[in-house]
Formats: sequence, structure tokens, C-alpha cells
Amino acid sequence: MKRRGILQATAAGFGSALPSWAFAQGIGSVKPGKPYAGTEINLLTVVAPQFKAHEAKLAEFEALTGIKVKYQYVPFANTREKLTAELVGQSSQYDVLSTMDVWGPSLYNLFEPLNGMLEEKKIEMESRYPYAHLRASRDGNGQGKNILGFPIRGHVQLMFYRKDIFDKLGLKAPNTWDEMVEHGQLISAKTDLSGVAMYYGKTAGQNLMIWFNYLWGAGGDLLDAKGQPAFNSPAGIAATQAYIDVLLKHKAAPAASASFNETDAVNSVAQGKSAMVPVWWWRYASLVDPKVSTLKPEQVAFAPLPSMPGKPNTTYTNTWFYGINKNSKKKAAAMEFLTWLSNPEIERSVLLDKSMNEVVAMQTKNLIDADVNLRYKGMHVFGAQALKGAKGTPLFPQWPQVSDVLEASISELASGKTQVKATLDDAASRVRKVMRG
Repeated sequence: MKRRGILQATAAGFGSALPSWAFAQGIGSVKPGKPYAGTEINLLTVVAPQFKAHEAKLAEFEALTGIKVKYQYVPFANTREKLTAELVGQSSQYDVLSTMDVWGPSLYNLFEPLNGMLEEKKIEMESRYPYAHLRASRDGNGQGKNILGFPIRGHVQLMFYRKDIFDKLGLKAPNTWDEMVEHGQLISAKTDLSGVAMYYGKTAGQNLMIWFNYLWGAGGDLLDAKGQPAFNSPAGIAATQAYIDVLLKHKAAPAASASFNETDAVNSVAQGKSAMVPVWWWRYASLVDPKVSTLKPEQVAFAPLPSMPGKPNTTYTNTWFYGINKNSKKKAAAMEFLTWLSNPEIERSVLLDKSMNEVVAMQTKNLIDADVNLRYKGMHVFGAQALKGAKGTPLFPQWPQVSDVLEASISELASGKTQVKATLDDAASRVRKVMRG
């Protein structure tokens, strides 16, 4: 995409929505005079290349403030357990903590409300972040007045596909899930690749992340207005059947998808074994990195996720925020760090660092930045548009237990040993008990 096209797309989508002063607000700055010099902050965070890039810039922050920051990384599969231990133990070991949106309601009491500090620094969160991400850092199940952290990492979903294979077969990116299946079957018949790498295995709820789009696209939902299970409605049953049929009935996905996690599915495309994968945008780096992929950048293209026939595209969002531990003894210094780290220019510098392929942009200013979009072929303008109407799961304290029930159910269905309606009805029964508890 040429620069002119990017700027036109940006203007069309956002020119009338954002006033010229929108980004003059909310930058924030650290306090002059290094009042917290000599303080050491400990940060507990999930593993992510974006955070490694932040860590590499810490010398700049230390020179500016005299504050040292020490990172400790936790694998994704262990992060929720580690945060829960910090909450129960009321530990002050870590000053800054990262958590995922759906875990937030069960961990709200772990975080210090930032409202007063944000006001002091004149940081305007609403003009800085899309609502789909900002809600993750609010209490009250995403609707409260207290802001508990800065959205630091978040994703929209895309359909990544082998452009060279699609061009050879005369295919366009699939607009519907049915088209995805048809393309996948054709690719399997005409090449030595599987059609689409899906991921139905149990790994921290990853097998739910595409299922949500089937569910919403079919008119279903996770919970009803009373907070009770709705995923076993007729729409939910039909959506789940269609999701499982990709593997079991249509065989558009490799048989190994039954146990694949997200990484396995991405690797299937990166190693030239599958032609499509619906997945978070941050996985673009894995698909074009010569250290882990057999593909060249020109072989990889992306498009919005498919939809149900006649329905708009959906994308499930995922958001991580960094907040201050309520038990920290160094809250002011921790806020200095978050003020610096959340500066839009820090995020932009990572996006434009050509030694990386880091696509994650949280702030509206960077999502519509011309240089960012020029580098990533307009990916971020699409991300900004998708975030306008993007959905996340309802934020409620019981989500971790509900997620465990649902991911086990999807895994069972992918084995081919159970029926959709019976399995979802059983899951709904268990979820009702969780919600009562």
C-alpha cells in the first residue's frame, strides 16, 4: 500500500472523529529533578517480544529518572496462577504487574486505582486508547470509574494466508467461514498443504478465541442479560457445530488441529504445511521471521476474519494492562515508569524498529500513523477500524472457571467422541453452578 492510499484510508476512517487537539492531551511526563533516583522497581510480566523491546530501552528511562526497573517474565500458561498467588499473599515483591482483561475482575483487589495520579499528570486515557482496550483496565467488570492500569498489549484477529498459493489457484481471501472451508478443501486437493490450521487443543482458553467469532456471527452469545449461559442456545449450537465441522466433517484443517494450540497452528503455516491461519495480528512476526519461518514476507498476506453469510466481520479482542500493585511500597516511582512507558513515542519506536516485526499498537495515534501503516501494508488502519466495534468477552470474576469448562468442552468435541448439543448443555449446567458460586 502506498503512502497516499494509507493517508486517504486514515482520513476516511478517522478524520471527522478525532479533533486536531486529540493527541495534544494525555502525553504525561515524568517529574523533573529525579525525585525517585535510586529506587528499584520490580515488574512481573508475561513473556512477549514487545516487552523485551521495552526492556532494551530502560537505560533511557534510568538516565531520565534515576529509577531502575527489573523485569521478571512468566510464561503465559503460568501467569494467572502467579498473579493469584500475589493477590492471596498480599505480597509487595512486585511493584508493577501485568494481567489479561478476562482475569481482571478476579484480580481487581491486586491493583492500585490510578485516577488521582492520572489527573495529576494530565493523562487523558479516553483520547489515547480505543474503548475496546481501555475497558480492560477499569474496575466494575469494565464499567467502573477506577482505572487500574495502562493498556499495554492487545490484539485484533486476522486471517493470514499464503498469497503465493492463493494467487496460483486464483483464490481471494475468504469473506465467510464457508468460503474458508471451500478454499481449504481446494488447497488440500490441489497442493500438498492442508487448508487452514485451526487450534482446538486445551491451552489457557486458546481454542475459544476463534469459536467466539462463530458464536457472535451466528447471533449467539456467551451469557444472557441475567448473566446465565447462552452459548447452548440454538444459535450457539449451530455456531459450535460449524466450528467443529471445519475439522471433523469438512477436513479443511489438518487432523493434528484437534490438539493444536495457537503456536502449533501458526507454525504449521510458517513451516509450509498449511495455507491459512486465523489468529492474533502479533503472530505476523512469526510468519515472516527467517529464524522460525520458511516463508518470505511477500508470501504472507492478511485480511479481516471471515464472517457468517450476510453478517459483518467480528474480531475478538485481547488486552493486557500494566498496573501498580496495591501493596507496593514504591507506587510513585512505579507511576513514573508507567508514565514513561505509555508515551506514544515509545510504542511507535518499537513498531518502526526494523530489527523486529512487532505489530502491536494500543494507542489510536499509532494505529493511524502513516509510517506505521506504510511498513505493515495498512494493517493498523484495519486494526483501528476493527476496534471501533470489536467485542471482548464479558468481564466477570468467574471467567477463569467458565473458560476452563468451555475449553474442555471444545477439546472434547474436537476429538469426535461427543455431540455438540449434549456437550454444550452439560457445559451450561456446570457454568450455572460456577456463576451461583
